[in-house]
Amino acid sequence: MREPIVLPLTNAAATRSLGIKLGRCLPAGSTILLEGDLGSGKTTLVQGIGAGLGINEPIQSPTFTLISEYLEGRIPLYHFDLYRLEPTEITELQPEIYWEGIEFAPGIVAIEWAEKLDYKPLDYLQIRLMHRSDRDRLAEISCFGDFQLDDAFIT
Repeated sequence: MREPIVLPLTNAAATRSLGIKLGRCLPAGSTILLEGDLGSGKTTLVQGIGAGLGINEPIQSPTFTLISEYLEGRIPLYHFDLYRLEPTEITELQPEIYWEGIEFAPGIVAIEWAEKLDYKPLDYLQIRLMHRSDRDRLAEISCFGDFQLDDAFIT
């Protein structure tokens, strides 16, 4: 792992904009593990990823559906929300079949509340969203395994 990239996100539009950039540049087979408190912007970031992929369908937090699949964009987006799940329920959900491309076409797998995962993919992008004030946030972006993120996309 290299040093994390820390970006200020001054409002929800900046969070969405970061997501749009990710959606435009990340290849199929990318897994994004999202961490942060309630209201930190995880779903807003995923909405931006969807916009960057060209998905027109509204993206909402899948808190009660657990997984939302969006197949109309450049590549599929698989959006997980683990907030209400216990470890055994997460295991039963089998998120690895999405990030390993076993049963689903490779796309971008975005997992909210990823800190609840007992196991993670070998290669992934971790984004921690943190409150600085009522509206300001920080995004701490880290690459794990062989995941590559072009620093130029952030500038």
